[in-house]
Amino acid sequence: MSGSRLTLDQLRAQVAEGTIDTVVLAVTDMQGRLQGKRLAADYFLTDVVENAAEGCGYLLAVDVEMNTVEGYQVSSWESGYGDLVMVPDLATLRRVPWHPATAMVQCDLARHDGAPVAVSPRQVLRRQLDRLAEHGWQAYVGTELEFIVFKDSYEQAWDKDYRGLTPVNQYNVDYSILGTGRIEPLLRRLRNEMAGAGLTVESAKGECNLGQHEIAFKYAEALVSCDDHVVYKTGAKEIAAQDGVSLTFMAKYNEREGNSCHIHLSLRAADGAPVFAGDLQHGFSRTMEHFLAGQLACLREFSLLLAPTVNSYKRYVAGSFAPTAVAWGRDNRTCALRVVGHGSSLRFENRVPGGDVNPYLAVAALIAAGLHGIEQGLELEPEFTGNAYTSDAPRVPSTLRDAVALFEASEVAAAAFGKEVVHHYTHAGRVELAAFDAAVTDWERRRGFERL
Repeated sequence: MSGSRLTLDQLRAQVAEGTIDTVVLAVTDMQGRLQGKRLAADYFLTDVVENAAEGCGYLLAVDVEMNTVEGYQVSSWESGYGDLVMVPDLATLRRVPWHPATAMVQCDLARHDGAPVAVSPRQVLRRQLDRLAEHGWQAYVGTELEFIVFKDSYEQAWDKDYRGLTPVNQYNVDYSILGTGRIEPLLRRLRNEMAGAGLTVESAKGECNLGQHEIAFKYAEALVSCDDHVVYKTGAKEIAAQDGVSLTFMAKYNEREGNSCHIHLSLRAADGAPVFAGDLQHGFSRTMEHFLAGQLACLREFSLLLAPTVNSYKRYVAGSFAPTAVAWGRDNRTCALRVVGHGSSLRFENRVPGGDVNPYLAVAALIAAGLHGIEQGLELEPEFTGNAYTSDAPRVPSTLRDAVALFEASEVAAAAFGKEVVHHYTHAGRVELAAFDAAVTDWERRRGFERL
């Protein structure tokens, strides 16, 4: 266990010493955000560890702006917007170095009778991990989040209506040591303080859009990686704010390259042996072939869990390094599914998610798709070579509206996730669409104010 992760006994000792006085109690909402409370550390130890805590069920029934929304079964005006139970997962205890004397614990959501809340993102993933465990397998995952940094503070960006912001780099700094050097104080702080929170940092590099960067972390067991992902995303914004700048993970900030979140996934057996490696073509096992075939078969139907917002779908532009073709290739960045590594490192990368992804839902989708391929014995089509942007392969859905319809009608989704989950996230997609359909955009005003 990393020294930055905490056992309960270590937390007790540090609270007694006075080095920790606050515990952040956090759950992940539908949008992949940390929500919760800051607790007095003594109260956490004496009351919450044994008895859990409670939070309003509307955390799973609101839109991005925290507006209450009709139509959810989990929580509503009709049910009185009662509380759900926040059950701390003590395995997630960690220091939060960017806040003084602070620790954090992440929670599962449960009903008052102890039943898990099926639609909560962490539980959606847990269900698929349980299905994997029935085969004796464990999923390992790495997520690669890109972000764009601006010299403006979050408050200045808000006041400017997010227009005319100044990126920290004025040209493409992909792989540029000079470009990352321009903001190395911020990147270094992000790396070091995430290490202090228990994440294993690999590297930082520049990306293509102006002011765009990526910090990579080492893969881990799937639930751990998703927990770390949401801690990092929240922490990165908090650290940027403390430094008087802002950064965004939104999938498509402008017409240049979007922010991706490529997800790498592999399987291991109970003894740690790699499940994907074998003696078949490309060094694949039969399980790898079926699992990858399942990705191809389900990608369109599951795209709502990979790309949850209207903005998500604006990334999918030919020649942009964001995928448009549902195809797989070995180390081919034009395909939605890119296979990399060999032997024990053999894995696939799904290139569809953007920086706005909820990692729990996306990883659950990848596992469910793979299990569908295994259970149905799906045969893997030949690898795609060349430029998949110009191929006749099926297309990644181009709008959220298409993705919602595909997910709602998917028999595979209903079987894998349950009708309650399908209804919940279909409704979330429609809420997002309704908000967008009601908005009047700058583009419409520029196009029509005088000339139409």
